[in-house]
Amino acid sequence: MSPTTSPFGPLAVLLDARAGNGAVGRQADAVERALKARGLGYRLHVAPTAADISRMSASALDAGYRFLAAVGDDATVQDVVNGMFRDGRPIVQEAVLGVIGANTPCDLPLSFGLPRDVDDAVGHLTGSNTYPFDLMKIAVTGEHEQRVIRYSHNVAEIGFHAAATVASGGAGRFTNARRFLGFWRAYAGARREELTIATDRKTIETAAWSVVIGNGQFADGGIRMSPRSFPGDGVLDALIFTGPRSDAYRMLPRIFRHGDHIPDPNITELHAKLKIDIAAPRPMPVVADGRYLGTTPVAFQVVPQQILLKV
Repeated sequence: MSPTTSPFGPLAVLLDARAGNGAVGRQADAVERALKARGLGYRLHVAPTAADISRMSASALDAGYRFLAAVGDDATVQDVVNGMFRDGRPIVQEAVLGVIGANTPCDLPLSFGLPRDVDDAVGHLTGSNTYPFDLMKIAVTGEHEQRVIRYSHNVAEIGFHAAATVASGGAGRFTNARRFLGFWRAYAGARREELTIATDRKTIETAAWSVVIGNGQFADGGIRMSPRSFPGDGVLDALIFTGPRSDAYRMLPRIFRHGDHIPDPNITELHAKLKIDIAAPRPMPVVADGRYLGTTPVAFQVVPQQILLKV
């Protein structure tokens, strides 16, 4: 079968060889076989380190590509997304993003009912169906208190849930054993903090041990952490866990059971169409898409429908 061009032009495939603890790099041949079987014209870019993914994504767009496919976990998708922006603006208008989870715990596809395995995910790269989806522009506090800007596509966590994600190994490394150990390591140091949370509609001050900001629904390897979110409605959803620290394990069965932990009297829900700012007396860890970004204070800005997701 001779290769054909998709409706969005040639496809640039960005593969993170280290994603999934190295498992994605070992699936490069399977990705190419699936692309060839569907007659897709493509160019494969294999990044030896995560730092190369954003650079390769930007270079592909500068070279004339409009259609990119991220192969890896949610951190890989985040790197590709950040490579699609320059100076706060998309490098290419209405660029198309495909996601091949390659059997990693990649969470973004779950919000859209898309598969994680290589063959079926590549099947969704054919045709012309797309969905314009939102992003979060995050201004987080990095080392030496400098402000770091990152674009995020899925779910951010502040406080306990962020610490548990870091202790579990982050994006692409979630297993039941790692999740269990990460949970209890984070729980040992968890405590409520007096937070100031400002949205475009209201400002509240409350004591909380964790905050989840949802653009997508799933996080941490398939947990429906923000069940009322959808990455295309122009809204960010904040879940603020205000109860005692013991709620962290009390709510576990409900969180794992399809995300029915809300409504709950110990979870405050806020919604924003523009921004969410969070400040605390002491720095709290901030994780987005399974990757540690920095600490509070942190600001989240809605970036509506700047990228088309291939579905």
